[in-house]
Amino acid sequence: MKGIAFGFMVLAVCLGILGMIWGIQMAASKDHTLANAHAHLNLIGWVGFALYGFYYHVVPSAAQGRLPRLHLVVSVLAVGTIAPGIAIVKSGGGDALAILGSFLTLASALIFLVTVIRSRAA
Repeated sequence: MKGIAFGFMVLAVCLGILGMIWGIQMAASKDHTLANAHAHLNLIGWVGFALYGFYYHVVPSAAQGRLPRLHLVVSVLAVGTIAPGIAIVKSGGGDALAILGSFLTLASALIFLVTVIRSRAA
């Protein structure tokens, strides 16, 4: 595994470990207030990034060009805003960061859709 696939996979594992540590912290403290943020971190970060990494590895033509790099950047921004944004909301704060993260997550998925469709033609 190399290139963009490797980048997504390394980030997936790192985010998965971060999510596990957060889950252990919630269990130890018996405070699951931020469980929704934790779940989004695991789903988008661990699962989503791993799926993206596997796809780019299995379909090398999809990993070519600027679009996959844009996908990685938008995905990192998405997970980096949605999980903290949800945590802020669940802690009584405003929802601006969660909303931004939601739109970035949607943008990441749409970029991936275009990537998948374009890779079929290659």
